[in-house]
Amino acid sequence: MTDLTPEKTNKDSLARIEAVLFVAASPITPSQIADTLDLPAREVEQGLEQLVQHYAGRGLAIQSYGGKYQMTTAAEMAADVEKFLGLELTTRLSRAAIETMAIIAYRQPITRPGIDAIRGVSSDGVIKSLLSRGLIQEVGRAEGPGRPILFSTTVDFLQHFGLNSLDQLPPYEEEELEPQPKNGLLKD
Repeated sequence: MTDLTPEKTNKDSLARIEAVLFVAASPITPSQIADTLDLPAREVEQGLEQLVQHYAGRGLAIQSYGGKYQMTTAAEMAADVEKFLGLELTTRLSRAAIETMAIIAYRQPITRPGIDAIRGVSSDGVIKSLLSRGLIQEVGRAEGPGRPILFSTTVDFLQHFGLNSLDQLPPYEEEELEPQPKNGLLKD
């Protein structure tokens, strides 16, 4: 007869959840794991939380994005992994791309006109580049004239910037601008 003590079952469940995360080609939901392993959803969610903690500070990490989970290499190991895979030269983003990514990350979902209004310049080329790299995605259309496309970040965005979830983004703080003179004239 098999030992079914809670501790044994928990270790077995953790190992099974970990194995499924390891072979999953893309992010998966806790319900997909629960269905696959025939486990209660709550047990899978608790197991995922334990695995996230277990992998903290190690070479691998469990990323969470949009209610989906994926096993990845830890952000701290990115340089080593990129060097091994020969990717270090292809992962650089331009200043405009990083600026656009920051706007999308903090304001998502956001339209291209919304991005352009914040940046003060057209973002067409940058958005095409970010879409082709898989760092942003189209998530629908906004209500209103022309029904512009809404953009948000992707799991690849998290991986590129070494984040496990969007909650790890630094807090957004608006910069306070110095008050402009009332007469509107510039100083010489």
